[in-house]
Order: sequence, then structure tokens, then C-alpha cells
Amino acid sequence: MNQYEHLANSVVYSIRGSKAALVHKDSSLRLVGEGRSAFAFRINGTNLVLKVFFPQFEKIAAEEAEIYKELAGNPFFPALHESGRNYLVMDYVRGMTLYQCLANGMPIAAGHIEEVDHALKLAREKGLNPSDIHLRNIIITPDDQVKLIDVARFRQTKRCSQWEDLKNAFYKYYRHERFPKKMPEPAINLIAFFYKKGLLPSIN
Repeated sequence: MNQYEHLANSVVYSIRGSKAALVHKDSSLRLVGEGRSAFAFRINGTNLVLKVFFPQFEKIAAEEAEIYKELAGNPFFPALHESGRNYLVMDYVRGMTLYQCLANGMPIAAGHIEEVDHALKLAREKGLNPSDIHLRNIIITPDDQVKLIDVARFRQTKRCSQWEDLKNAFYKYYRHERFPKKMPEPAINLIAFFYKKGLLPSIN
């Protein structure tokens, strides 16, 4: 058993309703993210993240590992260092997600949007179909670079309009001088809901 497998095996959780709650982990792991299929931990003293998948999502772990291998060399995605049955080891990406930028009032520039477009173009050139691109998996780093994470759905065959929807909302609403650049999280979620339903009024 190698070091990373040992760390992954130290993660214990319980299920409460539809959510997993962390019960135990190795002391060298710091929780930095949690989702429907996995917990993500920063490994103390390193610039690495250990992403540990729940048993029912181990197939996603294998799929995401293969996709990261296909994206190797693409500077817009973290590098994969190792993978196992239920875990991935990747670069730790410092910065704020676009969701956090909205919640904290950090400006999002057209250049950031253009970089995401370029990142997705490079992924398509590898034969991938970038999908599930949302505010929480696009990060602006402290040196103002763009990074994308969570690529498990980049092989799905159906067309995903999420990024085009976000990009259209940026140019139509966010860049308008009357659009608030800092919003509480409930407001962000409500605006996203109304936008998806086509119910947002135009800004004049």
C-alpha cells in the first residue's frame, strides 16, 4: 500500500440523508472541497490534493483519471500525479472560484472568459466534449490565471450548454454597470435559477 492509498483509506464518512458527512481522516489531510461523489483534501506540506470518491462513485474516479491523462500538458487543468481505485492525486490550485468571486466582489474580466473558452477549445482538440462547466469549477488563481477542475463529464456525448449560458449571462448581465458585482450566496443561486428559466428581465 502506497502513501496516497493509505491516506485515502483513512477517510471515513457517514451518510446523512443525501449527503456524506466526514467522520475521520488522517491528520495530514485538510478538507478543501466536498461534492456529490467525493471529498477533496489538501495534503499538508505539499501542493497536492487528494480527491477521495465514495464507493458508489469509484467508476467516476477511473473515468476522471483517464480524462486528466488526456489533458496532460494543457496548462488550464491541474496535473494528475497518481490515481487508485477510489482516489486521484492532483495539483492543488490556489485561488477563488467564479462563484466565490461573485460572493466576495472580486471582479471577473472578459479576459477570464476568453481563457476558459481557449481551455475548452484545447480540450475539444483532444476529442473531449467539455461538460458540466459551472461557477464552482472555474478558478482564478492569485496570479490572475484561469484553471478548470472536475472533468469527469468531459466524455459525455450529449451537448451541454452550461458554459455558453454562463458566457451569455456574463456579457448580457454581469458587464452591465447596474449589475451588482458582489452578491450574497442566496442571491447568486436565485439569479441562476431565474436565468435558467429564462425569467431574468433585461437591464436598460
